Amino acid sequence: MTAKILPDHAWIAAHIPHQGGMCLLDAVESWDAEHIHCVSHSHRATANPLRAGGRLGALTAIEYAAQAMAVHGALLAGEGAPPTPGFLGSARGVECLVERLDDIDGPLNIAAQRLSGDDRTLLYGFTVSAGDRPLVRGRAAVVLGGLTAAT
Repeated sequence: MTAKILPDHAWIAAHIPHQGGMCLLDAVESWDAEHIHCVSHSHRATANPLRAGGRLGALTAIEYAAQAMAVHGALLAGEGAPPTPGFLGSARGVECLVERLDDIDGPLNIAAQRLSGDDRTLLYGFTVSAGDRPLVRGRAAVVLGGLTAAT
């Protein structure tokens, strides 16, 4: 049996479109066909490109979760196979249990669970937490394939 890879920041940056400071995830802690758990310290970085007015608002957790979903897709595609491109279609039922993320001590834990999907859309549930404390949770729909121009 082949061991599953647990990607670090360099692997993640090579497999998702986000580069430089916009690649927010540090590592994958665990994953399987339905789940992924990532960790990040970038919420504390003053150079985080999502900061506005010196703060990192709680809703930016959706971007952390979306990147975890993209990494999940890359892992499921397998090494050497390009993942299907996609974009965040919607975020629903989002609960912000804090106002901001930049004042959270310790790493962010980003957990996403694939709830359903087909060849066009995926639905994930996600929770961004610090330790055992949930910070933001909700659901996100990912639309697979590129945007096409209207004809």
